Amino acid sequence: MRRISTRALAASVALIALTATAAAQQANTPAPWPISADTAYGYDADGKFFVYKMGTSNAKSLLAGAKKVKKNTFFFIGENGQLYMKTEPFIEGGKFKYGPG
Repeated sequence: MRRISTRALAASVALIALTATAAAQQANTPAPWPISADTAYGYDADGKFFVYKMGTSNAKSLLAGAKKVKKNTFFFIGENGQLYMKTEPFIEGGKFKYGPG
């Protein structure tokens, strides 16, 4: 029968703790949208999000009536399922202003 060494057990526990801590920190870190020049995002009448691959043949009609998004703008879904945007600084002291705690 094998005996588990105290050092091996302690090292395993430490590795699991570090992995769990890193995973928890990663879960709280906001992931950037993969926005690129050839991708469009849609929010349809039923409240569903879509990602579309775009071409450049109709870029002129795409830009007609379009508005630039101001800096310090964030988007969120309200309790009613509606998409909202708010333009104001939303990071304070390195943290999301409207986050928990």
